[in-house]
Amino acid sequence: MDPFPEVLTDENAKERHPDFKKALFELNTENITTENLNHLIRIYTNTKEISYRNKILKLLYDHQYPELHPFFEMACRKERYLDMKVYALRGWAQFAEEKDISRLVDRMKISLAKTEKTTPYNYQEYELLRGKNALPFLVEKYDYRSFRELLEQVNEQYERMPDAFKGHMTTDEYGEIVHLRVPCESSKIMREFFDGLKG
Repeated sequence: MDPFPEVLTDENAKERHPDFKKALFELNTENITTENLNHLIRIYTNTKEISYRNKILKLLYDHQYPELHPFFEMACRKERYLDMKVYALRGWAQFAEEKDISRLVDRMKISLAKTEKTTPYNYQEYELLRGKNALPFLVEKYDYRSFRELLEQVNEQYERMPDAFKGHMTTDEYGEIVHLRVPCESSKIMREFFDGLKG
């Protein structure tokens, strides 16, 4: 196992510094121990940088260290983006029962329904929620009714989108984005859709 980067242990380190970002994004889940996970919790709690919080959630969500229980519960409340809520939920589900989780999932369903009205072509969010590391993982591992219902809602809303916004990307089991089309092709398909609306 590689040593934990010193720059991430320094409370005075500037998070905008390239070395800080590089160290964080080169970490993998095997680097996380009880001795160093508090540094990641501190960074997560203090940063406003969404990509850092996203990375930290994915680094931690499969670990079962007891101090992560309150962390994931807090992260479920803190995150505004549904995909990041799901990553926090993936961690929290290891410690909580379905009855503890279902209230949060109900609120997520309401938020998801609003997404369809306010941002009807938000295909990225749907793809992140449908990715291998997100809701399908939770449904397969826990088979909770609340998880199944949320995934069904995601899939139904996804299917109601125009075809121009489907099949562009997904995520793998590690949460890494996988492009299913080259970006210029995706842009062209969506541009043609919007041009058609003007006609």
